[in-house]
Amino acid sequence: MYAHGMMSPVVALIAWSLVMLIWLYATRIPAMGQAKIKPGNVTREQLDNALPKWATNPAHNYNHLMEQPTIFYAVCFALQFLHDGQPPTFVIGLAWLYVALRVVHSLLQSTLNIIPLRFLIFNIASIVLGVMVWNAAVACGMIAWSF
Repeated sequence: MYAHGMMSPVVALIAWSLVMLIWLYATRIPAMGQAKIKPGNVTREQLDNALPKWATNPAHNYNHLMEQPTIFYAVCFALQFLHDGQPPTFVIGLAWLYVALRVVHSLLQSTLNIIPLRFLIFNIASIVLGVMVWNAAVACGMIAWSF
């Protein structure tokens, strides 16, 4: 899990994003059929209002996985290269923690969708990502202080 540095968590989150894409299709397409909605004939907002939450929540989560994780991917590659292929174990652990938090966030949003809990998990993941960015800034000499 740690032998390939930052690449394993990157691949894991990409794989999870594809799982969520399959979940999106597996819920949205049947729900659109039941509601007799033809693709392209409605706006996204109309679609969200016409379909049940169990069909829209996975789609919303998939969109979320295309947003903040782009920063995660960039910082992972930066850390991999800045540390000559093997970042410190602590930093790799942070990357795995971020992936785990995003998976939990996905599962929560796609099922129960308890907003305060989702918000908490998102914020913890954001802090983890911030620490990763901090470590990258230290590694490239932008910041002289590390913890």
